[in-house]
Amino acid sequence: MAETKQEERKAARLAKEIKAFSKEHGGTEGHLAHIGQAGTRIVLVGTDGAWGDLVAPTHEIAKQAAEKAGLTLHDEFDGEFAAKVVTGPYEWSRMAGIQIGGPSNS
Repeated sequence: MAETKQEERKAARLAKEIKAFSKEHGGTEGHLAHIGQAGTRIVLVGTDGAWGDLVAPTHEIAKQAAEKAGLTLHDEFDGEFAAKVVTGPYEWSRMAGIQIGGPSNS
């Protein structure tokens, strides 16, 4: 299917954000994860271990953004790639705080 101007602009905007993240974190690698009707999540992991994500409305736009940004994509988010992620106190309290004695949600 031919890409519309709107899709092209969205991919370009996402690519710009990917490049900015990469510059700030000494390079980056990524993974595309389908998240249902919301689109596709572009998970970014910087060389320094920082991580972030962006959401594209479609998988095709996410792929185009990654290509435009020169992002190396992994097929899976596991093993060696996942081990590159550095987490800190904030992430631990958000992900598992309730289970391991962190702040409650009430």
